Amino acid sequence: MAGAAARLQDNQDSKEFAALLNESLKDQNSFVGSVVNGTVVALTSDFAIVDVGLKSEGRIPLQEFSKPGEDPELKVGDVVEVFVERMENRQGESVLSREKARREEVWAELEKVSGKAERVTGVIFGRVKGGFTVDLGGAVAFLPGSQVDIRPVRDVTPLMGTPQPFHILKMDRARGNIVVSRRAVLEESREEARSDLMDNLSEGQVLKGVVKNITDYGAFVDLGGVDGLLHVTDISWKRINHPSEALQIGQSVDVQVIRYNEETQRISLGMKQLEADPWKDISVKFVPGSRHQGRITNIADYGAFVELEDGVEGLVHVSEMSWTKKNVHPGKIVSTSQEVEVEVLEVDEDKRRISLGLKQCQPNPWEKIATQYKEGDELEGEIRNITEFGLFVALDEEIDGMVHLSDVSWEDESEEALKAFNKGDKVKVKILEMSPEKERVALGIKQLTNDPFEGSMDGLKKGSVVTCTVTEITSGGIEVSVNDDVKGFIKKADLSRERSEQRPDRFAVGEKVDAKIVSLDKKSRKLGLSIKAREVDEDKQAMQEFGSTESGASLGDILGAALKEKEGAKEEKPKKKAASKKKAEEGKED
Repeated sequence: MAGAAARLQDNQDSKEFAALLNESLKDQNSFVGSVVNGTVVALTSDFAIVDVGLKSEGRIPLQEFSKPGEDPELKVGDVVEVFVERMENRQGESVLSREKARREEVWAELEKVSGKAERVTGVIFGRVKGGFTVDLGGAVAFLPGSQVDIRPVRDVTPLMGTPQPFHILKMDRARGNIVVSRRAVLEESREEARSDLMDNLSEGQVLKGVVKNITDYGAFVDLGGVDGLLHVTDISWKRINHPSEALQIGQSVDVQVIRYNEETQRISLGMKQLEADPWKDISVKFVPGSRHQGRITNIADYGAFVELEDGVEGLVHVSEMSWTKKNVHPGKIVSTSQEVEVEVLEVDEDKRRISLGLKQCQPNPWEKIATQYKEGDELEGEIRNITEFGLFVALDEEIDGMVHLSDVSWEDESEEALKAFNKGDKVKVKILEMSPEKERVALGIKQLTNDPFEGSMDGLKKGSVVTCTVTEITSGGIEVSVNDDVKGFIKKADLSRERSEQRPDRFAVGEKVDAKIVSLDKKSRKLGLSIKAREVDEDKQAMQEFGSTESGASLGDILGAALKEKEGAKEEKPKKKAASKKKAEEGKED
């Protein structure tokens, strides 16, 4: 009986021990995946032995208790927070992690900060696809490349290893993902700075900025939250063809606020305004008539710009580039960057303009030619050019004289007369006019011979009526000749007083017509004639001789009487002629 009782008691104790053991293991199993306090019970060269109240202690690498590059500050007896990964491993030791414990601490703290939309401090320490990794004090976050800065950053090296503020964009604890942004922090700071800047902005204020973008017409400068335009003409006092010649993106610059429009919030900036104005007292430095050395900076169709000193340019107009080359592009006379000597012609300090002359620094060939030749001289020269209005004949190596179309031939003043000449031919000419001051020499070829038509217009005067011979019929009128040598033209409207008769086709070549001279050009030997004017004059004369319609006579009566008188005069004339002839015969007989 006693033995049975003892066995029963032992069985009961075993059940209670198993229950206690299960309860204990249940409590210990709840430690897995959590952060608990542990006590450092021993230290080796590489590990710290930590007791967290489990069946066995755990070993944690010492490097998990220190920052990179530093020794751990740890001693036996220190209480530390650790993360329980497993109850035991193959060696029967608890698997603990100080790093994961710290991460859990950081995650909890980051969740609080993220909920309040506050900033966190982190360090960029590595590159990954699409961005960078950031240490947030134990938790690793992802920084997308687009969230590094407000503007694209080519080199992130200067930002790495330096504590910086970030905003948490996204957290996923289950996956262990954290996405942060440095750009959001910069935009907040930028907006704050922008607000302060706009409140205190004023014209004339000098600010520091960073070149944000460059265009053909200028550069946009970031003043810290707000952009201003730096126009190309306000970058420097000297000529700049493109802003990239003086600026580059990312460059820090000092600028002055030139204009500020509060309504549109547009800001115009200047850099050259921070330097001394080279145009001040410019008229003292560059006196008209003085000569200076300069450099060609730009060539245009109308001339070339010459830099006299930094920020000071003058224009050599194309007319002041050469004594002889008049219709030549400036680019064929000078080239960019060429050093030249120029003479100051005019200075306008208010308009910031200096007119320069290039030819004035060279001998004037027109003064030389004036001493070699005079009006009336005859010479032989080479035809250098032929145009629709005449010939250009060389007088020397630099100067040409012009034979106008009207001075080529006495007989033909049309372009047909030029077809008898070729470029390079030698031709004899006569100097008709010498004008060195106008840089012009007028020549003539026909003047080498006498005018075969001289005197052909003697006796012809405006208002007289002449008999013409029709030489050509045109749509606009008829061409006629007077005295066989003088050409004339009767316009269609002048062919008759009656509109129905104003038709050129009613005339024939060779027909004789009477017309009144209404214009006369003795130089070209051309007449302007009108049949209509002659008819009107005849009507007026008839009215004067035979009365007016006011006296009761009709125009038909007047014209009829005039015609009868004319017919009577015609009949009387042969009678008088016959009588005179008879009288003469009687005289012979006597």
